[in-house]
This record gives sequence, structure tokens and C-alpha cells, in this order.
Amino acid sequence: MINRVLIRIKVVQLLYSYFLVQNNFSVMSSPEAPTKEKRFAYSLYLDYLYLMVEIASSVSVNAKCPLYQTRFIQRLIGDNIIKSMRNKYANSSFPLRGVVDDLAERIKESAIYKNFMKDPKADTKIWPDLFRHFISSDSKINALAEKYENYSLRGVDRAKDMVAQTFSEFASSQDNLVDGLADLKASLEKARELYFRLLLLPSEITYQQEVELDERRHRYLRKDEDLNPNPKFIDNELVKLINNDEEIREFVEKHKISWVEQDRELIRHLLKVITESELYKEYMADPVSDLHEDCEFWRKAFRNIILNDPEFIETLENMSLFWNDDLEIMGEFVMKTFRRFEDKASSPESNIVEPVLPMYKDDEDAKFGKELFEATVRKNSIYRGYIDEALNTQHWDSERLAYMDVIIMETAISEILNFPKIPLQASLNEYIEMAKCYSSPKSGAFVNGLLACVINNLKESGKLRK
Repeated sequence: MINRVLIRIKVVQLLYSYFLVQNNFSVMSSPEAPTKEKRFAYSLYLDYLYLMVEIASSVSVNAKCPLYQTRFIQRLIGDNIIKSMRNKYANSSFPLRGVVDDLAERIKESAIYKNFMKDPKADTKIWPDLFRHFISSDSKINALAEKYENYSLRGVDRAKDMVAQTFSEFASSQDNLVDGLADLKASLEKARELYFRLLLLPSEITYQQEVELDERRHRYLRKDEDLNPNPKFIDNELVKLINNDEEIREFVEKHKISWVEQDRELIRHLLKVITESELYKEYMADPVSDLHEDCEFWRKAFRNIILNDPEFIETLENMSLFWNDDLEIMGEFVMKTFRRFEDKASSPESNIVEPVLPMYKDDEDAKFGKELFEATVRKNSIYRGYIDEALNTQHWDSERLAYMDVIIMETAISEILNFPKIPLQASLNEYIEMAKCYSSPKSGAFVNGLLACVINNLKESGKLRK
């Protein structure tokens, strides 16, 4: 019932919020009014960080679970200070270069690394552990540090404290991943709730019609149609099936859903616009009364009246921020469910076990949103790097790209690289359409062109084979 189109939309929307509000992690800047000790400590601090990047790169060669792709290293290599160091050491000798290979070999044989390989997603703690056990106490590193200008033991301790503070700030910046995943789960569950709320509408609108007909029968001045109303609308066969469906009843009772109790004025309004429509008049005038016609009436009522009613749409937006983009997709699934009710009742031998659609088609769809969200967060810096590499810097400034375009492209790249069963073109089409709807007017063509360039680069480098 919740398909991948909706899941992708929600992942992109929540990633947009996630990356905007997450704690900004960055390498410490140079101390103000530095003493000789502080200058030495800051220099060693930066080299400690750069050393970890070099070790990660060395360990990652031919490794199944590369340290280079851990979130801490990816955040480091995306930091402007570390970028400038990489440029600097490309043309000069890195003071700690001599210990990289030895440390990389020792780390690959360590229990810390082997445990990490069993669960590579749990990468938040690995670098503090590696720094503590292998780097901060290494005698060769300490000997090399003595050759730095303004060396002092207090400066070494200060540099180690700065690394510890950087680890702490990084861990804080990752805490809201759990919150982001919880928001995604809540958003998908709210979509499920909307599905059941929409399924309940025919029943509650019909109930309101019964109430109003009964009121007319008992008022003092009555007309003939008040005493003998046409019962076709309230005798609707689809409504009876909805009222008797156990799954709908259980969900409604568990979540305490009732349009009549929670917003009777809206139900009155929807009843009024339906009964004043040409659709209703044609339906009531037709002497034929069967399940097919009843289901067809409600499908048309949803498509042409309810899902386009401004008051109904505004009410849903006020009830949940999540429902702004859910209504069209959930509406289609509700109309599909009406047809399933009809097919099951008309053909008991059909393969429809339950008319109400399951929350997900299968286990893969159930895991898709969480895995896509996590993969995009974990390798965000890598995917942004692919975008920057593909960008024509003569015409575009990387820093001035529309942020929604960036999130859409990063998520698209994440899906393309991490979900090999999904056809490449299917992924591309979905995200290009999303860019047209959720970003700027020209975003569709821009995202299309840039993603095509990214894909070509990934294929040429062997990182993409589908």
C-alpha cells in the first residue's frame, strides 16, 4: 500500500530537514592569539586527523569493509581545513607518513577492526577506539612529534584533548540519525493512517446522511420526500462491506478514528457537496442498484469531488504535516481498495484474500526507506563529491546549487549504488520527476543532465556496473 514512490518522497523530504538541522561538525579552527604551545598543539592535532584519513585509505585497499567510508572519515575529507591539508601534502612531505603502513597493518589485525567488519554500520565509536589504542600511544608518532617546532609534552596532551573534543562533537552530530529514522517511520505510519481515514469516509458520510434523513422525518413541517426518501445512497453495498471489514474496524478502534466525532462539520460539508453534484443526481436517478454501481459511484466521488475539495485538503494539512504529499497516492490506493472489495464480493474464487491493502508489498519495500535514508546519510560526503566532480564549474558554482536539488541527487545516487535490483532508469525517472515537483522549475532538466554525467563517471571508474 505504501509504495516506493511515496517512500522516496518522504526520504528526500526528511533528509532535507535532517541535513539542515543536524549539528554542524567541523574541524577546530586555529586558536586566537596562540602561544608557541598552542601553535604546536594545533599543528599536531591537524596531523592526527590527517593521519587517520591516510590510515583509512591504506586499510581500505582491497578491504571488504573500508574504513575510508566510515562517517567520521567522510566528514573529515569534506572539511575545508582537511581539504587544504590534502593539497598541501600533495606537494610536500607529511610528517607522519612513515607510520601509516605499519599502523594500517596492525589495525587490520586488531579485534577492533574485526568487530567493525562484522557490523560496519556501527562506525561511530571505531575511530575513538583506534586513536586511543593505536595512535595516541604510538612511540614512533611520539618520536616524530618531538621534531615539530615548539614541541612540548603539554602541547601533545593538548592536541590529544582537541582530538577527543572533535570525536565528541562528531558523535553529537550523529545523534539525530536515530531521530531522523524515527521521523521517517512516523511519517510512513501516518500515511497508513490516512489510508484508513479515507477508507472510512464513505461510511461516515453515509451515516451523516442517515442522521439528517431521520431529522427530516421528525421535523414539524415535512415534505413527501422527507417521509419517503430514496434509500439508495444509505443502502450502498460498498459501505456495508467497509463497515463489516474486520481489519478496518480494528485499525479504527485502535487509533480512535472518527470523522463524525472529530470533525462533524467537515462530514456535513462533504455530504453537501456530494449530494449537490451531478454525479449524485445521476446515481440516485438510476434504478439499477448493485455493488458495481455503488463502488463506481464512490470511486468517482473520490476522484472528482473529495480529493479535490479545498476544505477537505486544508483540514488534512492542519491535521498532519505529513499528509500534504500523501493524499494523491493514498487516494489512488483507496480507490483500488474499493475495486478489491467489489472483486472479492463478486468473485469469491478470486485470489484476493483481504481487500484492505497491506502496509508494504513485501519485506524489501518495508526495509527500503530505512536503508535508503541510512545509506544516504552514511555516504553523504561521497555522493556530494560525485556531484561536484560532474559539475561544470565554468557555468555552475557548487556552493550555489539549489539545496533540494543536491538532496534529490544524493538520494538518487545512493539508490543507484545501493539497490542493484532496481533498474537504473526507473531510479532516474523517479528522482527527475521529484525535482520537477519539489524544486525549481528548471530542476528537472538540470538534475537529469547532472545525474547522467555522474553515472557516466561512475561507470568509467568501475563503481557502477548496472
